[in-house]
Amino acid sequence: MSTSPTYPLMPHATASWLVDNTALTFEQISEFCGLHILEVQAMADDLAGQKYTGRDPLHSGELNQAEIDKGQASPEYKLKMQRAPIAVNRTKGPRYTPVSKRQDKPDGIAWILRNHPEVSDAQIGKLIGTTRTTIAAIRDRSHWNISNINPKDPVTLGLCSQRELDALVAKAAKKAGYEDNGEAALRLGTDRDALIEELRAERDAHAKVASAAAQEAEAAAWLAQRRAEGISDS
Repeated sequence: MSTSPTYPLMPHATASWLVDNTALTFEQISEFCGLHILEVQAMADDLAGQKYTGRDPLHSGELNQAEIDKGQASPEYKLKMQRAPIAVNRTKGPRYTPVSKRQDKPDGIAWILRNHPEVSDAQIGKLIGTTRTTIAAIRDRSHWNISNINPKDPVTLGLCSQRELDALVAKAAKKAGYEDNGEAALRLGTDRDALIEELRAERDAHAKVASAAAQEAEAAAWLAQRRAEGISDS
């Protein structure tokens, strides 16, 4: 009976450490960490889209120095996991949100408060991954950044899935004795369309600025060339 391979608990961070601290080949590192060799190559060339803080597999016990030495001595050697990583299961606490999305949480909270007042603070906190204190501050407009908070659909922001939001709203509406007459779906579509139009307008504006800058640069280069050739523009 075959068993699936065991990889480090934090494969990208472990690969980053191995790239920086050993002479192992990219193939050895990618196979040990369960990554594509191009990902390891990108880390070595500092081209990876995300920078990872290295995680020492010696400290975690997933590797030992003798195993690394074997790998460094023979490029064909396949590193063996010395101790299987201990998975950490989150059973309580707020939902984890990537750092890049955390700044969008207040916008998502404000949208739910505006469009679904029947949803409780506890439900919002569990869905978005935030605290009741933050929700209360946004509701009573005492939040430190309230002037910059713009209600936006949390699904569009990537803070939750449409299924999760729909299930939450349906549960809250049922508890509150509301009937779904289709207005929630209509309001959801309207907000999403507005956000898409806003993003499209921003993209078009950036494109116009870039085009204008390119034209100015081209004109300046043409004028500099004429001057270099001793041709007067007057």
